[in-house]
Amino acid sequence: MTNRIDQRFAALVRQGRTALIPFVAAGDPDPGWTTDIMHALVGAGADLLEIGVPFSDPTADGPVIQAASERAISRGVSTKRVLEIVREFRQKDPDTPVVLMGYLNPIERYGHAEFARDAAESGVDGILMVDCPPEEMAHLRGCLDEEGIYPICLVAPTTTPMRMDVIARQARGYLYYVSFKGITGANRLDESSLAGPVKELRTHSDLPLAVGFGIKGPESAAAVAGLADGVVIGSALIERLENAQSSSDACAGASAFLAPIREAMDNSRP
Repeated sequence: MTNRIDQRFAALVRQGRTALIPFVAAGDPDPGWTTDIMHALVGAGADLLEIGVPFSDPTADGPVIQAASERAISRGVSTKRVLEIVREFRQKDPDTPVVLMGYLNPIERYGHAEFARDAAESGVDGILMVDCPPEEMAHLRGCLDEEGIYPICLVAPTTTPMRMDVIARQARGYLYYVSFKGITGANRLDESSLAGPVKELRTHSDLPLAVGFGIKGPESAAAVAGLADGVVIGSALIERLENAQSSSDACAGASAFLAPIREAMDNSRP
């Protein structure tokens, strides 16, 4: 079976559109709302979904996502609960790709083979671990391959051309380019500085290229959409959802946040 990520990017190429990839932390603001928020994001124009797996020491994340992860953990959201959320989402949406984003430790504790099996059964399409370089994921990669789950790899501004080759050989689905050195949620994105790195990275891989970190709203998303195959936006969305008082409130906020970004991205393409 073809992975949903491949199917979605192929469809976007035919449509001449850039993927909009929102990130939300599973279980925040409330574990019972996450599935509804995911559906609302798709309804507002999301093409793929990145779902954060709560972890107690999210070293690559800024204060917004750290706080969201802490809130989810305090409400009992485990890795197993995240997979249940994806399974609930799949009951109504069999097509939208779902990528879990997080850290290696929870998967180590779960067990590589067990995690890959349960993730595939839940409907997960890809895994992005910010603290697991290609050299350290050989066994896990074998388990993911067996279940048809893609390893999504990160590339940073400091990544050398030789290192890009190593990462490109490991990656599947798409590459995630971190637009600047630092943590998520920082406000330092300079869209004009992306053209060179994006061009260089495309010489190392034919995979679609998504850009994240520092994208706050329609203007920055539209600028990045002109260069990349996907735009990832997370911290700004989580801030929008943080004070929601109900599932319907959260869903309305998610839709109101994402719809203008989708429109701006579509209008930025020739």
